[in-house]
Amino acid sequence: MSPTHLPPSPSAAAPSLPAFPEALRPFGLIIVGDEIMSGKRADKHMPKVIELLGARGLQLAWADYVGDSPQRLEATLARAFASGDTVFSCGGIGATPDDHTRQCAGRALGQPLQLHPQAADLIRERMQDVAREQGLPYEPERDDNVHRLNMGVFPASATIIPNPYNKIAGFSCQGSGGGAVHFVPGFPVMAWPMIEWVLDTHYAHLFNRVPHVEKSVIVFGAMEAALTPLMEDIERAHAGVKVFSLPSVDHPQYGRHIELGVKGDPTLVLQAYPALLAGLHRFEVKLGPEMVR
Repeated sequence: MSPTHLPPSPSAAAPSLPAFPEALRPFGLIIVGDEIMSGKRADKHMPKVIELLGARGLQLAWADYVGDSPQRLEATLARAFASGDTVFSCGGIGATPDDHTRQCAGRALGQPLQLHPQAADLIRERMQDVAREQGLPYEPERDDNVHRLNMGVFPASATIIPNPYNKIAGFSCQGSGGGAVHFVPGFPVMAWPMIEWVLDTHYAHLFNRVPHVEKSVIVFGAMEAALTPLMEDIERAHAGVKVFSLPSVDHPQYGRHIELGVKGDPTLVLQAYPALLAGLHRFEVKLGPEMVR
């Protein structure tokens, strides 16, 4: 008996690893699940992905949240595959009726789904492990065990992402538009080590390639509108840096203030930041602590 509606392919050769982008592309994140959208569970993935990327000198450029709607999820994945970006998708890759990610990925790619041979082998290993732990015989033809193989049914071009927690693999695919999407479960205990594996296996050549620093100062007694011309002047005079303004009205330490700064290549920031401070001295404002990140 084969996985539901889909032919097994245990003898097929595993596809070679796709040529994931060599150049530094934006990193994106897709969080899937009605439980996130309803508030039943709080998303923990975005802060962790920011942390994992930051530890490697990389940054998250965007994030999308989508519920368990096949139409919306397919459209979201189609944009990701067409984007040229490197994207992590968390959630919805199980084999219950509310899990649509694998099917939506196949439709977004225009590819059939098939049982990935390596993923199938790992699922069978997991089933044998569980049977052994429970002191029961391993029955591969039992209906529930056959159904579990659906968790290894991926788009035809997929390569697997190892799952160190329970061996149930995730998968990676690349779209015709160059977007590489890496699919992992919604459970943090599984997803986060799998994301690290993807980064360290496929993207180590991009680590710490682009030096980056932020320098900022706390500004009291100013309105953003009054500071905007200065910010625009700094960006015009110092190409390659970004000026940022983070206002706060109820900060526990500083109260109402603006954190004003520049970020980018350290050499460029070293030139732009003194100019920003000099410009601030033209205003009747009080400056607080300076920060470097």
